[in-house]
Amino acid sequence: MKQVNTEQEYLEQISQDELTIGIFTTTWCPDCKRLGMFIDEVTEEHQEKQWFKIDRDEFPEISDKQSVMGIPSLLVFKNGEKLAHLHSANAKTTEAVKEFLNKL
Repeated sequence: MKQVNTEQEYLEQISQDELTIGIFTTTWCPDCKRLGMFIDEVTEEHQEKQWFKIDRDEFPEISDKQSVMGIPSLLVFKNGEKLAHLHSANAKTTEAVKEFLNKL
């Protein structure tokens, strides 16, 4: 999974003509660590989508613009438009994340 390190990389990721999932996370968040334990399994099942991670603390302006209030949050983009948002309270289990992705 690509780690976004610049705003330009973020813009390139969300502008793709295919579903792209951005995982907004931080290094200190316990729920983010829990997501990290199972997200590889989820991405394997959804290889047709593009994936990236972005640290909410490193890019607060992007996070605010996308209404990322809790972490981890999964946001779905296509052609620069946000199509869906799985908020942190609902991104704590494998089942919840899979259910969200299967609806796309």
